Amino acid sequence: MTVTITQEGAIAVVTVDNPPVNALSQALVEAVSTIDADERVRAVVLICAGRTFIAGADVGEFGKPPVPPHLPDVVASIEGAAKPWVAAIHGSALGGGLEVALGCAYRVAVASASLGLPEVKLGIIPGAGGTVRLPRLIGASAAVDLVMNGSPIDARKAEVLGLVDTVVEGDLLQAGITFAREVADKPRPQPISERSVPSIEDGFWERVEKTVAAKAKREIAPLRALACIRRASETDLARAMAFERETFLELRGSAQAAALRHVFFAERAAPRPPELAGATPRNIRSAAVVGGGTMGAGIAAALRDAGLPVVLAERDAAAVERGLANIRQIFDGSVKRGRISPETVAERMAGVVGTEDYGLLADTDLVIETVFEDLAVKRAVFARLAEVCRADAVLATNTSYLDPEEISQGLVQPERFLGLHFFSPAHVMKLLEIVPSRQTAPDVLAAGFALARLLGKIPVRAGICDGFIGNRILKVMRAQAERLLLSGATPTAVDAAMRAFGLPMGPFEVQDLGGLDIAAFQRKAARERGETPFAPVADRLCAMGRFGQKSNGGWYDYQPGERTAQPSDIVTSVIAEEAAGRPRTTWDEASIADAIILPMVNEATLILDEGIAVRAADIDLVKIHGYGFPRWRGGPMHYAQARGLADVVAVLDRLSASGLANPPCAALRRAADDGGFKSLEGR
Repeated sequence: MTVTITQEGAIAVVTVDNPPVNALSQALVEAVSTIDADERVRAVVLICAGRTFIAGADVGEFGKPPVPPHLPDVVASIEGAAKPWVAAIHGSALGGGLEVALGCAYRVAVASASLGLPEVKLGIIPGAGGTVRLPRLIGASAAVDLVMNGSPIDARKAEVLGLVDTVVEGDLLQAGITFAREVADKPRPQPISERSVPSIEDGFWERVEKTVAAKAKREIAPLRALACIRRASETDLARAMAFERETFLELRGSAQAAALRHVFFAERAAPRPPELAGATPRNIRSAAVVGGGTMGAGIAAALRDAGLPVVLAERDAAAVERGLANIRQIFDGSVKRGRISPETVAERMAGVVGTEDYGLLADTDLVIETVFEDLAVKRAVFARLAEVCRADAVLATNTSYLDPEEISQGLVQPERFLGLHFFSPAHVMKLLEIVPSRQTAPDVLAAGFALARLLGKIPVRAGICDGFIGNRILKVMRAQAERLLLSGATPTAVDAAMRAFGLPMGPFEVQDLGGLDIAAFQRKAARERGETPFAPVADRLCAMGRFGQKSNGGWYDYQPGERTAQPSDIVTSVIAEEAAGRPRTTWDEASIADAIILPMVNEATLILDEGIAVRAADIDLVKIHGYGFPRWRGGPMHYAQARGLADVVAVLDRLSASGLANPPCAALRRAADDGGFKSLEGR
């Protein structure tokens, strides 16, 4: 049964057996009526069985028509009950769950509980009075922070804000009953919906709107949620509730909400892929990192953040000291940003042992190699690891481009080897590409996913090819950006168009930040393999020593010590020389975005068809979490499918006819005929 009612003397206990809130609306309304009719009851405790309070609606139901009784009516029913209701909160009270709690006269919570309204992260807004009651309870400023951020707060902070009345110790049910008995005969607090919003300073809304707009960029929900909170602060309850409900229903059917739901489900599924069901991961209770440079230090910091003891191995004592200093610098940076304390830094660093003696790795469960991208160097590292590590230790390479099969060639017990491609900075970036070789054992692959869960990463399985999933698509993006330059676009226009599409930076800005020499090294290796990468302008800039911000010039010019990009006459001249004799095109932002994004989709479809990616959603996660693809567009594959694959094929055909892109691959044409990418998955 979803909802049960029991009695403890004069206190009724309504227990919800933890389904999503939209599955219990009718039962809660009936509970209110039943208890109101019972003269023995003086107060009510609303509590949930299982691990959490009502955690919100079933996201999978959002695309379906709402079924009465609607949640706003349920909350109003509780708020208008004849007896005071006390919400007893543990676990998470999120979204509709918190809105139900706001309908109660009181809220008590255990210290470990969290409360929040995460709807903006799903492209919608609270739809059952959250934007109306919250500012009446905690003030407009605190309500804006909670709704705009979308992240939950802990019970202690909620108590300070006035969102909960008290934080209780011990057994929650007994504490809730005790609290209900204490308040049962006291004057009942004014219902939140009948209160007025505390006054705010002049200019508050205008200032907040600018801040929210700058952060949201082209996301719709944050500004619409802000508008609802403002309306709640400036008008009566009925108008505010109607405005919120109208906005909620409009947004739940929007393209952005559909995209963000897609990402939500993809992220939820990623840590435990179905193809690994039944595989027991090898235990990882200790780890080592070989190489203490930027990437190695970031990985070591991430491992320590997760509580694993770490050995940092380097070639000599000086390199060990540099590596330890790199790790400490990461933690010190976290102190400066207020994320951890100096005492935490000391604890984290105490768990790192630096050494040039590989013998200290003898009993380590996991070793991650992060040395220079040179096949011979990496093979030498793994040869040494094979000599000293346990036979069941997991050995991983962090290579970005080299073939893991070739790296592991000759390795004793190759079934324990796999690729773990972290993204820089590794202690911050959420993506982890997990790259098994043909011989990787299932329990080793499962250990990679278990590690990702431990580190809080988004894991995606990738097959072996040049660049795996993410960097292979990135190469197409860069090539397309250069093709645009040779057909009349400018670096400034291309970057502006991609920012307008939703990326945080344009492709030329990104290259200047990271360094043009990195991609040049990769192109050199590709040419040595007999490939012909397309980068005529970038190659000339690198030959001139223009490597980006580090050399005060790349695609743009920079003043020494400055990061402000200025258009470069040198680059304009190089582009003109390379473009001589080529046809010119007039580009607007939308056509620039098409000429970059749709060829990326074409390449991604090949990746899916070849089995390099298992699912289209995996490609979306890679591009969102590793390369800044706008989350609210759902990733490149979702974007293409929502737009219509027939249209994508038609645009690519036009670009191809003009020599501005490769033609649509056969797999993309099949997907267009089949109505989606599902037919290509699992190949």
